[in-house]
Amino acid sequence: MKRLTIRARLTLVYGGLFLLAGVVLLAVTYVLVEQRMPGTVGVALNKTRLPESTAGRVISPNDAEQFRIFARQIQDEARDNALETLLTQGGIALAVVSAIAVAFGWLIAGRALQPLHQITGTARRIAGAGTAGHGLHERIALDGPRDEVKELADTFDLMLERLDQSFDGQRRFVANASHELRTPLALNRSLLELAVTRPGAPAELTQLGETLLAVNERHERLIDGLLTLADSEQQVVERTPIDLAEVVGHVAEQMRTELPVHRHLAPAPTAGDPVLLERLTQNLLENALRHNVPANGQVWVNTGTFDGWVTLVVANTGPVVPGYEVETMFQPFRRLRQERVGGGRGFGLGLSIVRAVAGTHGGSVRAEPRHGGGLVVTVLLPAEASLRAVPHHHAPPAVPTATLGPRPELPVGDPAPLAGPARTLR
Repeated sequence: MKRLTIRARLTLVYGGLFLLAGVVLLAVTYVLVEQRMPGTVGVALNKTRLPESTAGRVISPNDAEQFRIFARQIQDEARDNALETLLTQGGIALAVVSAIAVAFGWLIAGRALQPLHQITGTARRIAGAGTAGHGLHERIALDGPRDEVKELADTFDLMLERLDQSFDGQRRFVANASHELRTPLALNRSLLELAVTRPGAPAELTQLGETLLAVNERHERLIDGLLTLADSEQQVVERTPIDLAEVVGHVAEQMRTELPVHRHLAPAPTAGDPVLLERLTQNLLENALRHNVPANGQVWVNTGTFDGWVTLVVANTGPVVPGYEVETMFQPFRRLRQERVGGGRGFGLGLSIVRAVAGTHGGSVRAEPRHGGGLVVTVLLPAEASLRAVPHHHAPPAVPTATLGPRPELPVGDPAPLAGPARTLR
């Protein structure tokens, strides 16, 4: 059962109390008038002395009694008419005034709750700005008297300020630590390369140097991923118009893989940081290629537009992904259980960077298991036209997967149709 809003409940309470007060006032008035009218008229009749003769005719006691009875009937009828008129006219007036009071109550309640709507709107924009603390720089800054609502807004602003400082400190720590670690890693790489390429180096030393170079390269890639994650969590200040389909085509052309990549690239104009958007696309494609089946594996890449948003959908064949583990894959350093056991080359930063880049551009990322194995990842970013018209403060819509491209129920080897040129990369 849907509950009434606070505004509706306040209006009902205000209108109910007003109606109750009006009914009580009308009832008290009715009782007072009813008690007052018979006494006044009755006393007037008792004090009235009828003449004993009129125009030479003597009035008998019987005629005088009949006159008093007739006067009393007129009195009772006048009293009943007056009380009935009081109830009818008073009831009508009370109903009209109550309706006006309810209307004013609705307006007054809306006016009183306006600061709460401002607080809710700010919280909704911050919640829709993505993860990693995006949008925490915004404040309510409520004006008005120092009342309970003003104290609530100020407390909320203080909480946002502390959260913003916490996230900024975390990002600065990751960036600074990553920068500090790159220097010794670069020095280690130079020394190892010098030792390996030195003339007359023993075979054991060469083998050990190559192993250490591979470990050093892995650490460098980890540091590079942390730097990218820290950079992608910063707010995008300058946005460059860019077609996401061109970015996908460029990244796909640079990749060399034995697996077929089916591309259905419809125009997807957006605006943002080209470097970050290229890294987003690269991470999605590398993730789809790396976590695939050894033989007969395939990847589908689609771009397009939907309801003022540009879409990028990447689907692949691969191992079955449990639905309850999909969300954990977007957390840093989190991978599937079998990959952690198998010691895969990934660090668990790819999808974290994808979500951070999408969030800082005002978009979102969602993933769902593909029927038969694999994953379908959908990225939504604001279209360029909608960014020029009005900034996006609302959350991206829930887009049906069938509308965007490769559906989870597609059989292996059957790319999903989508408007736009289709190409296959091998």
